[in-house]
Amino acid sequence: HTGRSRNDQVALDCRMYAKLACQETQEMLRELLSVLLDIAQDNLHTIMPGYTHLQKAQPITLAHHMMAYFQMFRRDLDRFAHAYNAADVMPLGSGALAGTTYPLDRQMTARELGFSRVIPNSLDAVSDRDFLLDLMYACSVSCMHLSRLAEEIILWSTSEFAFVTLSDSFSTGSSIMPQKKNPDFAELVRGKTGRVVGDLVALLVTMKGLPL
Repeated sequence: HTGRSRNDQVALDCRMYAKLACQETQEMLRELLSVLLDIAQDNLHTIMPGYTHLQKAQPITLAHHMMAYFQMFRRDLDRFAHAYNAADVMPLGSGALAGTTYPLDRQMTARELGFSRVIPNSLDAVSDRDFLLDLMYACSVSCMHLSRLAEEIILWSTSEFAFVTLSDSFSTGSSIMPQKKNPDFAELVRGKTGRVVGDLVALLVTMKGLPL
């Protein structure tokens, strides 16, 4: 622990966690993109109505519709790449806030821990949480895209639309009405999105009142 404070160690741990979270989420997004591509490829000639204002507007293909979501999640990959880059800066050596008199080799430590560079200002290093805001913003936008897709699955599975029939493994029946098949997984995605967006707002509100 020579030359280290809890301040720069906690900042370091947060950055290492954020980098890992970005990588794991990007991998899941790539799996989702692959699934969307498969659906689009299998439905190049599946005709469906395109909607504006939830009213039938023009005919499109299901492939075209799915590729719109592909583009959304592809942009999410870029947002997580930006969040990773923001977190990929090492704060160790900053001490509590004003550095240390020990002759530390910060560049060597950064290389050993897998960071691309070091933070040049010690006060900023221990107080900066912008990289977490970047990560949470990327999560919020990605969840918003997931929620839009989930909302369409919910609509499409109703008897009014009847575009899709959900697998029993991804839905439940009613406790009293046997004709119903409830899109639980899509409703859970839609609900979870509100919590993620709330986390972003909570951290923004926390940070706005913190002087150096």
